[in-house]
Amino acid sequence: MTDRASDPTTDPASAPATDPATESFVAHRNLLFTVAYEMLGSAADAEDVLQETWMRWVEVDLAEVREHRAYLVRITTRQALNRLCTLSRRKEAYVGPWLPEPLLTAPDVAQDAELAESVSMALMLVLETLSPTERAVFVLREVFDLGYDEIAAAVDKTPAAVRQIAHRARRHVDARRPRAVVSASETRAALESFQRALATGDLQSLLDVLAPEVVLLSDGGGIKQAARRPVLGADKVARFILGGAGKHAGALSAGLTVVNGSPALVLYLDGEIDGVMAVRLEDARITSLYYVRNPEKLTRVESETSLTLR
Repeated sequence: MTDRASDPTTDPASAPATDPATESFVAHRNLLFTVAYEMLGSAADAEDVLQETWMRWVEVDLAEVREHRAYLVRITTRQALNRLCTLSRRKEAYVGPWLPEPLLTAPDVAQDAELAESVSMALMLVLETLSPTERAVFVLREVFDLGYDEIAAAVDKTPAAVRQIAHRARRHVDARRPRAVVSASETRAALESFQRALATGDLQSLLDVLAPEVVLLSDGGGIKQAARRPVLGADKVARFILGGAGKHAGALSAGLTVVNGSPALVLYLDGEIDGVMAVRLEDARITSLYYVRNPEKLTRVESETSLTLR
């Protein structure tokens, strides 16, 4: 995540380390990945965007480029905008609720409240309600603090137009984003209580950690069993979770990790990853649950969870 956090993508090319194009790309790769991920909500698609960015970057005459970082962001943004069209068609045909692909993040990301919020499941879903250009402008301006001139070049608009888009997108997001930023320690404590209730099957203990108005979104992508509609209310959510756990023939367990900048749970069935559950908290109680079971969105978690599981 950004220039400070770990990036899970692989090197896009095996060019020598002394090659200026490679050095510049590698130096900014974490930033570019995060830009693409926040625009797309998919780490797999973000990786593809980085590949496309690399292929275009190596064709650029670097002597003509004044600022490598800005130019790379411009390429990445345009490739991500192109890919958003394909993703929008894919989401229209998606079975049940669509959730962003969970992204395992380094623990230090969770210590940066602003960065952690920018990749949180809650905010990523808010970004889904923006138009592609609004989303790009919001991410580049609000998350990465790029100048209006830089953003204008990336989205092919005038700086004046970008200012208006940024204002509109910020107002839209502010009206829908979580009211308060919750610390990682508070989230971890709530998840530990949730984890114990799940392990014991204690309905009351689960109800104690859920807010009365809690909402559960589960994403199975038509591949794994999941609720086709949001589950509303503490009692229904608790019974849905415990009922689902009771239906599994194998042993269900959960482990704490860090997903999208905040503590989360990885759920295992007979030792194999069955899903990832992220949460949103208010007043120390869970108000939203985001449960990703679609195997196509768990590939990265499966390959990396052994390195980050706490």
